[in-house]
Amino acid sequence: MEGPPELSFEAGQWVSVPLGPKSVRAYSIASTPRSSHRLTLCADVAPGGIGSGWFRGLAVGKTVEFKAPFGGFVFRRDDPRCPLFVAEEIGIVPIRSMLIDLDERGFELSATLLYWGRDPSWLPYHHEFLALTRRCPGFAYHPMVAAGDAGRLAARADALVSDTRDLVAYVSGGGAMIDAVREVLMARGLDRKSVRWEKFW
Repeated sequence: MEGPPELSFEAGQWVSVPLGPKSVRAYSIASTPRSSHRLTLCADVAPGGIGSGWFRGLAVGKTVEFKAPFGGFVFRRDDPRCPLFVAEEIGIVPIRSMLIDLDERGFELSATLLYWGRDPSWLPYHHEFLALTRRCPGFAYHPMVAAGDAGRLAARADALVSDTRDLVAYVSGGGAMIDAVREVLMARGLDRKSVRWEKFW
């Protein structure tokens, strides 16, 4: 950060980056609020679109302008319910920020993460989450690597969740996956407002 020298934000929020006169893209902040002087972004460059080309063309030392912070997909520490995090590939970024932020703050983490990718290379932060399971006995991590429809996440969520009375869900990724997971959890009795989501595509 240069001007201002630091940014106050909540884990899970995003920045708005102008890529041209009529082109703006949103990128979730992967780092945590404790790193207010230096932000880390994580982007999927596979689609080959405007944003992908912009990231690939960045040179070391280039100044990047952006507006921030935005978004209400943030963890509510005053909510006593047990969180279920569900992420699809690059949708893990805001959830990664939330989980690492909670760990850094010494929050007693009692949560479950269900994380899908088409192959292991599409699971960024996988090793971080494995390490988190070793540090936090209450954290359960369920990575899924499978080709095809990410809707399998919904079936896995259905299998993992037996009781929704003390549950709140944070779901991040594609719209089709979010809808499928939300329908499964609501069928289990979870209130619609208890499924918080961030749509990436």
